[in-house]
Amino acid sequence: GRTAYHLGASFIFTAGARYPKQASDTVKAQRHIPLYQYGCAEDLSWPTDCVPIAIEMGGRPLQDFTHPERAVYFLGAEDNGLPRWALERCAHTVSLPALRTQSFNVAVAGALVMYDRLVKQRK
Repeated sequence: GRTAYHLGASFIFTAGARYPKQASDTVKAQRHIPLYQYGCAEDLSWPTDCVPIAIEMGGRPLQDFTHPERAVYFLGAEDNGLPRWALERCAHTVSLPALRTQSFNVAVAGALVMYDRLVKQRK
């Protein structure tokens, strides 16, 4: 939450959360931007004019991606990635280039995507 807040996210959502409350969220991000929590991932919803984008290995490299004005980014669990149904709902799949083939920590992946978006918007 803290990184999303600092990098300009308008909202955060989680689905089927498998993590404890984050003590590292020192700014209490949900006090500043909405946090939507869904028990079941299939119940996810977002504003209709946001483009859904999957962050997953094998997609278009992030450095070549142009972020839409309004987007919602899907990041999967670190052990299984995004399920097929989520990939099918997304208009784009974007990957993070790395020197190794292992996936990034989900929080790191989210931070990299949001940072890339911020930097490209300021050009």
